[in-house]
Amino acid sequence: MTRVFSNTATTSVWLSYFLRPPSPSVVTPNRLPFSPFSTAHHKQKFSTLIAMDARISVSTKEVSQGLDVANEEELASQSKLLKEFASLSTIDRAWVFESDNGGSSRAMFSIGQPNLLGNKKRTHVLSSHIAKESNGSVSFQWAPFPVEMSGVSTIVPSPSGQKMLVIRNQENDSPTQFEIWGPSQMEKEIHIPKSVHGSVYTDGWFEGISWSSDETLIAYVAEDPFPSKPVFDGLGYKKTGSTEDCNSWKGQGDFEEDWGETYSGKRRPGLFVVNIISGDVHIVDGISKSLSVGQVVWAPKNDDLDKYLVFVGWPSDCGSEKIVRKLGIKYCYNRPCALYAVKASVHKPETDKLETKGDRTEDMTAAINLTQDISSAFFPRFSPDGKFLVFLSAKSAVDTGAHSATDSLHRIDWPSDGKPHISLKLVDVVPVVKCAEENCFPGLYCSSFLCNPWLSDGQTMIMSSYWRSSQVIISVNVLSGRVSRVTPNSSASWNILALDGDNILSVSSSPVELPEIKYGYSIERKEWNWLDISSPVSKCSMKVRSMLSSLQFSVMKIPVRDASVDLTDGAKTPYEAILVSSKTRKSGACDPLIVILHGGPHSLLLTNFSKNHAFLSTLGYSLLIVNYRGSLGFGEEALQSLPGKVGSQDVNDVLAALDHVIEMGLADPSKVAVVGGSHGGFLTTHLIGQAPDRFVVAAARNPVCNLALMVGTSDIPDWCYVEAYGGSEGKNYFTEAPSLDHLHVLYNKSPISHLSKVKTPTLFLLGAQDLRVPVSNGLQYARALKENGVEVKVIVFPNDVHGIDRPQSDFESFLNIGVWFNKHFQ
Repeated sequence: MTRVFSNTATTSVWLSYFLRPPSPSVVTPNRLPFSPFSTAHHKQKFSTLIAMDARISVSTKEVSQGLDVANEEELASQSKLLKEFASLSTIDRAWVFESDNGGSSRAMFSIGQPNLLGNKKRTHVLSSHIAKESNGSVSFQWAPFPVEMSGVSTIVPSPSGQKMLVIRNQENDSPTQFEIWGPSQMEKEIHIPKSVHGSVYTDGWFEGISWSSDETLIAYVAEDPFPSKPVFDGLGYKKTGSTEDCNSWKGQGDFEEDWGETYSGKRRPGLFVVNIISGDVHIVDGISKSLSVGQVVWAPKNDDLDKYLVFVGWPSDCGSEKIVRKLGIKYCYNRPCALYAVKASVHKPETDKLETKGDRTEDMTAAINLTQDISSAFFPRFSPDGKFLVFLSAKSAVDTGAHSATDSLHRIDWPSDGKPHISLKLVDVVPVVKCAEENCFPGLYCSSFLCNPWLSDGQTMIMSSYWRSSQVIISVNVLSGRVSRVTPNSSASWNILALDGDNILSVSSSPVELPEIKYGYSIERKEWNWLDISSPVSKCSMKVRSMLSSLQFSVMKIPVRDASVDLTDGAKTPYEAILVSSKTRKSGACDPLIVILHGGPHSLLLTNFSKNHAFLSTLGYSLLIVNYRGSLGFGEEALQSLPGKVGSQDVNDVLAALDHVIEMGLADPSKVAVVGGSHGGFLTTHLIGQAPDRFVVAAARNPVCNLALMVGTSDIPDWCYVEAYGGSEGKNYFTEAPSLDHLHVLYNKSPISHLSKVKTPTLFLLGAQDLRVPVSNGLQYARALKENGVEVKVIVFPNDVHGIDRPQSDFESFLNIGVWFNKHFQ
């Protein structure tokens, strides 16, 4: 049986270090050990450095199979550089716990690193002892080596830090394994058969794993058990009760809708509780089968010692009588959801069919809807004293149909007797910001909350949020609603990892700076000070460090061109573009420019470090990363200005940003490339059609090329209507059976309507398992370009979904982008 670590001895040593840290040694807090702007950068240096690097070899025989021989040398040299970036580690999560001795704490970091040969993500854990000195200095004493979490689906420490839950989701019919680890050994192992439930959800959205306060119970979300299926043999159908044997087979049974992209084949998320003392596992009663469950937390105990759970529930019909299916939910915050409370009264399932009572409203065990007056509620968090429940809402997205929009924060004052009911009052804490004034708070844009986001006053939450083109850390007083920016007024991006009492553990990076751990502390919460923490994470070679140090970046405000009088104030305000460039120019010439476009369209590209973007920069390109109107982080009016105008407003915004840097003398109009994925691919293919003389070369990852085709094949057909027609109008028009008039509008909004004008050589990177923008969309457009004599290259990744983010696929994608661009800029 596979363990969480390589062997029990190693496990014990590691857990002993984490739970009982060794005597601290003297470690001096370290500042950034290098300046990111210390040396020059140009293509000659890139060639020299590549020639010097003999550590990674590429077999010519392997490369030459099915490839243009002329590209072999370019593939070989670029792959060496890309491997340098691809091998960098990233900090995914962190936890901090108090130590037994005062003045110190313990930290545990979950580190991710691509495993190219294994084509999967390698996860390891690195621990550290945090020593706080009387003079205010802080030092981190790191464990000598990280420990790989082989075969582990997720880990969740208990609130006290004295126990660790390790979950292993097994393939096929093998049981799911729960392991409870103590300071020195595994204390309990529980195997849960598929007849009870399937895999535990660890996806970060439905995922909900919560320890009870006494650390004896764990609530979690897992797939419902497999439904029974018909059995057939040589004589035909076998009656109920028959079992499958070597002379029979199981049929498929009824088709069951799933939640689309990345959830293909996964069954409804249900709520379960495991008692780690007895090993008993129970389904939580009272939840309707029409709800998908996620993000569960334990409610504070009441006087009668009843245990309640609070969870998020998503209705199967997406909250509309008109919709008869589950629409795609990945990245789609516009799916209605609510907070529910349910007693943790449980029963053991004794049959394959688990009955619940959630539809019987008169039953006292039925789940209670706590947020009936609001269309969206998720990320529930109780205050430390249990007096109020705070949650995030995407009601703007739900109400308008935009897949993501400006968030709002709300509070429910929890009953003093601990017994929830449907008439609890909702209090608005942070409302939706419509028009963001310059340099002021633009609204909430949160992709996650910490499990424990509270400072010691019990009323201040610390969270990460988008602030125009950067990510920042903010504090929110949930009683007064006051929002304050915690991180410095720099252009870098900051993400919170964990709280260490009233101090903040975070990571900061920029397009030209590798992620660095930062430790924040404040005096009376008035001004925050930040320490640079030296760590073993994100170490890189001197070659990469030298290349990055020769780059610079800036955030540019792009004025809105031809702003009509009917635009809202927010839609008239400047948007932003991030320019990454070399610090030096050779003979005054500009490096070729790559315009990089994000998907969504309601998302953004941040001023953080991106391995792939850094790779393209160090090839000798400048990057123009455009956060056009409709992006997150700029207020709701700017965001809502785009639906109904895709293919025109967003295209014009990108061209205006390009003109802006050309007019400033920062780009050569004859040396411009463009790349984007999803809606960024929609823009890429629109641009090469609407402005065919402006781009030398293009690349598109799973692009939206034909809305009229996509609407009948995508897991989010409603998106096509909302973005083509506009929010409320698109929601009203949406149907699974588009009319001829609808198809005409969708076609005219699509890049394919401009296909006859395209002459730009274009690379297509397509995931064959993509449910969001099915592979047929890109293939149709690419084939049509070939008909017109345009140079086209297509790479299809047979096992990839929309993101094309499996390590080998991601590597091959950007390697081919680099080679494709270099080929056409020679």
